[in-house]
Amino acid sequence: ALAGQHLPIGAGLALFNRLTDPTRAHAISAGTNPGARVHPEVGTAMAEIGIDLTGNVPVRLTAELAAGSRALITMGCGDECPVVPGALREDWPLPDPKGRPVAEVRAIRDDIDARVRRLVADRGWARRP
Repeated sequence: ALAGQHLPIGAGLALFNRLTDPTRAHAISAGTNPGARVHPEVGTAMAEIGIDLTGNVPVRLTAELAAGSRALITMGCGDECPVVPGALREDWPLPDPKGRPVAEVRAIRDDIDARVRRLVADRGWARRP
């Protein structure tokens, strides 16, 4: 699960699912305080790399939704995120892209991409050629 207060989570979800073998891992995306929509600047930055977030609708992160996850990667939600016993837990403190110039959102996107790539490689979840 990818979770957080901000909408980089949609970007993380899309990047994660693009890189992983779906029989080994897949991501869901949710937030502790989700907005009503994906911020336009996030949609623009993701579209630049071929990921369409147009139909994505933010979802509230609950303990029930997180249950059964092998990893809970949070992006700034701190103590508001549920605890999943036995799951890998990492927090990626990232700035909220809302209202930022697209150049800054690109930098956030690229940071998430690098983190996702490391996570997928470290856990052995990459797609097979």
